[in-house]
Amino acid sequence: MALSERVRDWTEDELPVTGVVRDVVRAPAPVLSASGADVDPTSPETVQLAADLVATMRVSPGCVGLAAPQVGEGVRVFCVDVSAHPKTRAHHGTFVLCNAEVVSASRNEKAREGCMSVPDLTGDVKRATRIVVRGQLPGSGETVELAAEAFEARALQHEIDHCNGLLFLDRTAGAHAVYARKTYL
Repeated sequence: MALSERVRDWTEDELPVTGVVRDVVRAPAPVLSASGADVDPTSPETVQLAADLVATMRVSPGCVGLAAPQVGEGVRVFCVDVSAHPKTRAHHGTFVLCNAEVVSASRNEKAREGCMSVPDLTGDVKRATRIVVRGQLPGSGETVELAAEAFEARALQHEIDHCNGLLFLDRTAGAHAVYARKTYL
């Protein structure tokens, strides 16, 4: 199968469990600043966590990704779905990756980011606009690689950072690049 096809074809229907909506932890919760542990992507706990992440992301307005540390689990699992976001050009739909890492990255660009675990702030963060990520699919444990660009690449890097104990605030150039989140009624 080609580089990204398997990820594009994946759906949460492959998980044999129903996801439960979980509470999202907020900074400065210690789990958000600790590097997550690798998981066995085939374990029942990991499969349930994957389903829970997708369920929680789906009920959270504007959410395009959610990592295990954000629901209080210190492990390297996250979900992403940027398909409905207005900044999205290309995407792989909804997917969950375990033990993911950036294999290659290029073409850095600065853009504004927000986070459910830091709900009152946004910040300017420089990230690669083209990346290749390798990880494992929950349930099957299959190793996959995907090439992402633009907004999806940013979301992937943001979630991988969470799994490594970093918030977007750790990536800003300083206090001058952090802003109060605007709320529109």
